Amino acid sequence: MYAFQTTSGSLRRALAVILGIPAAAILLAGLWSCTKTDAYDPPDLFYLYAHYAVGRNPTTVTTADFNHDGVTDVVTTNIGNNTLSFLIGNGDGSFKDQVQMKVCVEPRALAVKDLNGDGLSDMAIVCAGSDQVGIYLAQPEGGFQQAHLYTLHKIPVSIDGADLDGNGTIDLAVALRNDKIKILLGRGNGEFSDGPLYEYGDTPTSLVLKDLNADGKPDLLVTNGGRMSNAVSVWMGRGDGSFAGPTDYRTGKRPLGVSVADFNNDKLDDLFVINGEMDTFTIFLGKGDGSFQPGKESGADAGPNYGVARDFDGDHILDVAIVNIQSNDLSILYGRGDGTFRYPPRNYRTKGGPFALADFSVMTEQTAVPGLVIANNGAGSVSVFLHRGHKQAPPAQAQDNG
Repeated sequence: MYAFQTTSGSLRRALAVILGIPAAAILLAGLWSCTKTDAYDPPDLFYLYAHYAVGRNPTTVTTADFNHDGVTDVVTTNIGNNTLSFLIGNGDGSFKDQVQMKVCVEPRALAVKDLNGDGLSDMAIVCAGSDQVGIYLAQPEGGFQQAHLYTLHKIPVSIDGADLDGNGTIDLAVALRNDKIKILLGRGNGEFSDGPLYEYGDTPTSLVLKDLNADGKPDLLVTNGGRMSNAVSVWMGRGDGSFAGPTDYRTGKRPLGVSVADFNNDKLDDLFVINGEMDTFTIFLGKGDGSFQPGKESGADAGPNYGVARDFDGDHILDVAIVNIQSNDLSILYGRGDGTFRYPPRNYRTKGGPFALADFSVMTEQTAVPGLVIANNGAGSVSVFLHRGHKQAPPAQAQDNG
C-alpha cells in the first residue's frame, strides 16, 4: 500500500516500497536538492483555496466533466480503501463533498475515455492489488457500472487509452511492474481482447499514448524507473495495435512519470519527465519525427513525484507545477521558452505526502484562469490552489483544515 506520512523517515520507507528505492538513497536525494538561483523573485500567482477529504491514500487525481454540466469535476484513486472519490465541481473552483465508489483492489491509476461509443466518459482502472484492469461504464442516469475485469500479470501501475489499430474504438496500454507492457484491443462495446505483450525495460512507472510524429498513429512513452535503466522509452505506433522500437532516452535517476507539451513554442511535442531521485526533472525537446534532443535537467524541491505543464503567468511560454513528496509542497517554475526554467521556484505548502496533481480552468469575467488540485497521499485529501486572478473568500474546509 502506498501510504505516506509527514515524518521524513516514514516517507522514505514508503517511497522505497513503491519504487524499490533504498531508503538511504532517498535521504541522499534530499541532500542533493538543486540550489541554483537567479537574481529574480518568482511571481506569487497561486493561493491555497481549500482542502477536501477523499478516501485513504489517494495515488492519482484526474479532472473531467462526469455529470455533463460543463463544469470540471475531480476523481481520485484511493489505494488504501479500494475506492474512487468523486468531487463534483461548482464552477467557481470549489467542489461538493466526495462521493466514494468501491472498485477493484488497490486502484493505482485510471484512464477516462469513451470505451463503448455512447458519448459518455467511462473509466479503465488499474488495480495493483488484484492484478486487474477494471472497466467501469458511465450510466446515462449518472454513476458508473462495473462491466468487466481483466486479469494481467503482474502489478499494473499505469494506463492510457487511444485508438491504436485504426478501427475507431479505444484500445488500452497498461504498464506492468514486472517489466512488461500489455495492449488490450477494444471491441467498441466496453469489452477488450488480448493484444501484444512487450517484455522490455526496467520497472515501468508510467506510460502515455500520444502521436509524436503527426502520422495519425498513437505512439507509446514509458518511464523505466529501475536502477538499470533510468530512461524514457519511445515506441512508435504502427497503426495496427503494435509498436516498433523502442528508443531509450536517458533521464535523471528513477523517472516516475512522463507527459507531453511544447516548451519552446516550435509546435513540436517535447517530453517532461519527473525523476524520483536527486530532486530533478528532465525536458527533452522534440524534433517532430518522434525523436528527441538530449535532455535538459532542472530541479524543484525535495522528492518530486508528479508534474503538469501550463502557462501560468500569461507570457505564452509553458511553466510547470510539480508536487514534492519529501518537502510536502507544490513548486511552480516559470519557463524561459527553451526547455529551461527560471530559479528559484515559487513553493507552496500542501498537506502530507503530495503524490499527484491535475490542472483545470475556472471561468471569471469570460477569462479562464488556472486551478490546480493535488492528491495528498498521507492526508487522505485533495488540496485546491487557485490563481490570484480569481480570488474569493475560502470555504469552511480551508479555514478549518488549512
